[in-house]
Amino acid sequence: MSDKTVILSAGAMNRVLTRIAHEIAERNENSHAVVVVGVQRGGVHLARRLGRILAGIWGHDVPVGTLDVSMHRDDVGQQIAPEVHPTEMPFDVNGKTVVLVDDVLFRGRTTRAAMDALNDFGRAARIQLAVLIDRGHRELPIKADFVGKNVPTSLTERIDVRLKEQGGEDVVFLDKS
Repeated sequence: MSDKTVILSAGAMNRVLTRIAHEIAERNENSHAVVVVGVQRGGVHLARRLGRILAGIWGHDVPVGTLDVSMHRDDVGQQIAPEVHPTEMPFDVNGKTVVLVDDVLFRGRTTRAAMDALNDFGRAARIQLAVLIDRGHRELPIKADFVGKNVPTSLTERIDVRLKEQGGEDVVFLDKS
């Protein structure tokens, strides 16, 4: 039997994403140089939401892309067949501020892989990291620029992010089972 605790409800998630968008806007004066890139799979829907919120703040569309990191992971050789998801970069990243978006920041390895994958598309002026949940336990020197919620966890606990775009409800659980 699992022991799940709600750490972000739908309303709280909306407030967190709105706050992150305002922090991104505050830190980036040249709004036309900002693009938002969701890391497959967890960050894609969050990136799209942030793009819409930022468009409302700035008064213009904000380009949003998706990035698959599966072939850039340092454990790719340990997998029989990595699950590959679409990468869509309908813009030039050269000279842009790229806001990478992911649902959970844990050891930092996915973020490192995302930065490697992003380099395949050009040289960004800056890369900023926005995450819904930072659960700690970093193995690499990676820190998010924008954090929805810090949730210190044990290594045996899991963070379960569920989004309405994936057929459910917006909720984040801490699973202690």
